[in-house]
Amino acid sequence: MIHFDLKKLHSCVLAAALALTVSAALMPVSQALAQVRTLPDFTDLVEQVGPSVVNIRTLEKAAPPDGSSGIVDEQMLEFFRRFGLPIPNMPNTPKNPRQTPPRNHPPIPDDAQPRGVGSGFILSADGLIMTNAHVVDGADEVLVTLTDKREFKAKIIGADKRSDIALLKIDATGLPAVKVGDLSRLKVGEWVMAIGSPFGLDNTVTAGIVSAKQRDTGDYLPFIQTDVAINPGNSGGPLINMRGEVVGVNSQIYSRSGGSMGISFAIPMDEAFRVSEQLRLTGRVSRGRIGVQIDQVTKEVAESIGLGKPQGALVRGVEPGSPAEKAGVEAGDIIVKFEGKAVEKSSDLPRMVGSTKPGTRSSLSVFRRGSQKELTVTIAEIEAEKPVAKAADKAEKPKASSAGQALGLAVSELTDAQKKELKLKGGVNVEAATDAAARAGIREGDVIVAVANVAVSNVKEFESAVTKLDKSRAVSVLLRRGEWAQYAVIRPKN
Repeated sequence: MIHFDLKKLHSCVLAAALALTVSAALMPVSQALAQVRTLPDFTDLVEQVGPSVVNIRTLEKAAPPDGSSGIVDEQMLEFFRRFGLPIPNMPNTPKNPRQTPPRNHPPIPDDAQPRGVGSGFILSADGLIMTNAHVVDGADEVLVTLTDKREFKAKIIGADKRSDIALLKIDATGLPAVKVGDLSRLKVGEWVMAIGSPFGLDNTVTAGIVSAKQRDTGDYLPFIQTDVAINPGNSGGPLINMRGEVVGVNSQIYSRSGGSMGISFAIPMDEAFRVSEQLRLTGRVSRGRIGVQIDQVTKEVAESIGLGKPQGALVRGVEPGSPAEKAGVEAGDIIVKFEGKAVEKSSDLPRMVGSTKPGTRSSLSVFRRGSQKELTVTIAEIEAEKPVAKAADKAEKPKASSAGQALGLAVSELTDAQKKELKLKGGVNVEAATDAAARAGIREGDVIVAVANVAVSNVKEFESAVTKLDKSRAVSVLLRRGEWAQYAVIRPKN
C-alpha cells in the first residue's frame, strides 16, 4: 500500500506552480531570442512575387563575327560587357552562331542574333516592366518571357543610362504587378531576396541580408549593398524584402573572378520608380544642373578654414554663364546646404540638384572665407559636360616677390592675359614652391586667390596676409590650377 505525505505533496505542488509562473514570465524573452535566431522561410514570398518576375532576352539583327558564340556566351558576356572586365577565352563553347535556343523558348528569327539576357519585373497590370538600361542597350528586339511561359515582344518606352533604369511595355493585361516598398523602413542587417535569370536559369531565387545603405560607388545614385548571390542575367531583377515588397533593382556586383563574391548592389526603388515615371510620361529623364565642378572636403581643409567637420561640396570650378555663376557662386566656396538640406558629402549635391525640376529657384548655403552666405540659384537642365580649357600660357613673367618664403612660396603679379584667360579679377601667380608649400602639393603655375580665408588680389595683399600669419600653425591656401579650384594646407616643418 502506498502512503502519501500530504504536506510534502502540497509543497511540491507549490514549487511546481512557482516554476511554471517564472517560466511563463520568461517565455516572451526566450521566444524573442528564438525568433531572432530562426532562419527565415522564403516560400510564401516566392509564391507571392515570383509570377511578377520576367526573363528578358535581347536580339540584334547584325550577325556576330565568325567564330563568336551565341546564347550561352551572351549569358556570361553580359556581365563582362557591363563591368568592363576582360572577356575570357571560352574554347569549349560551340562555334555555331545559330545555336538552338534553350528549351521552352521559341525559335530565334533568321534575321536576328542572340545578344544578351537579363531580368525584369512587372510594374503594372497592363504590361509596364522595369529592368536595367544596360540590359536593353543597343538591342534591336526585346523578348519578355513570363513565368507561365508566354512570350511577348516588348517596346522600349525609355532608358536612362545615368540611373541604369529602363521601362518596357508588352501588350498584355491582368498581369501580377509587384508592390513597391518603403525605403525608409529598410534596415541594414535585414533579410532580402532576389529573383532573376542568372545564366538564363529562369526564376532563380537567392537570399541574403542588407550589407549597407546609401553606398556611394561613384555612380549617380547611392546603392543598396547586399550579400545576395547575383550573377550574369540577374541584372534588372527585383530585390525583395520580407514583406514581399520590391526595395531595389539588382544592377551591379563587385567581382574579381566574374562570379558572385557576396558584394552586390541594387538601385533603390524610390529612385528607380521616380525615373520610371518620367520615362513613362515623356520617354526621357530631365535632371537639374547648376554648372559647378566639385570635390570632397578633407578633414584637414575643414579644420584649417574653420568649417569644423568635413562636410559639403568644395567648388573647384564654376562654368561660365552657368546658373551657379549667375547666383554668385565662386571657386573655393563650399556648398553646405541645398534647399535647406545639409550636403554631408560632395556626391550628395549632384543627386539633390539632379532631382530638382529645371526652372526651380533653389537656395544654396555656401561657406566662403570663414562665413556662411545664402544664395539663390535657378536650376537649369543637365547637359553634356564641357571640356576643360587649357591653362593660359604665360606670355609675360614679372619679377617674383620674396613674400611667403617662410611658407616656401615665391609669387608674382598676374598678367592681364592670365586674368582674362582664367576669368579672375585678382590673385598671385606661383613662381616657385619649395619646402612646406611643395609638401602641400602647390606647384609652379598655380594661382593663389586666398590665404587663411583672406582674399588676395595682388602681391601687396598677399604679403600683408602672410605677415599676419602664425608661422607655427598650419595655414589654408585657396588656389586655382587652370579652371579648377582647390585648397592646400601648408604645415610648418616640425
